[in-house]
Amino acid sequence: MKQTKIVLDTSIFVNPDARCHFGATPKKALSEFLDIVADKKQISCYIPPSVYEELSSFIEKMPSEKKTTIINKKPPSSYQSSVPAILVYEFIEEMRSRINKGLRIAEKYSRRALSAPHSTDKQKDEDLIKTLRQEYRAALREGVIDSRQDFDLILLAKELDAHIATVDGGLVTWAQKLGITCINAKELKEIIS
Repeated sequence: MKQTKIVLDTSIFVNPDARCHFGATPKKALSEFLDIVADKKQISCYIPPSVYEELSSFIEKMPSEKKTTIINKKPPSSYQSSVPAILVYEFIEEMRSRINKGLRIAEKYSRRALSAPHSTDKQKDEDLIKTLRQEYRAALREGVIDSRQDFDLILLAKELDAHIATVDGGLVTWAQKLGITCINAKELKEIIS
């Protein structure tokens, strides 16, 4: 029987819409996942150390080391991995576009603040800043790889010819550009059950 290799993203266990397939909290979701996959010899699970560390920051007390050894904590071979130049070009263009969009959002809110009559309403100011942050974050971070952990997942999945289990839209978009299959939490549960 062919070995199925899966590289795990933090989002599978911490995103409420994803983790519900395994448990109510990140810790319960991870623990349930580990229980299910423990005796599945045809499934190999991997996680880059950077992603494991990120996952650990969401879970106060990780399951025992004995239990988590089911997941291979393997870093990608960063110095030996190659990434097609076209991917880098596309990423640069994408980021330039997002930076310009972020600048336009900042300008819009600056104009609003400058044109509004001077207010002593702290709540109104806080609401304006909160909305600015949400729009700015959406413009710059949603739909793109935006962390070292995301890039580690892509490199490791490419190196191992593995699936990535994630619900991160940006990660899915960029992984698919490299021909990496991505699966969501529901699909992961079906594969391991």
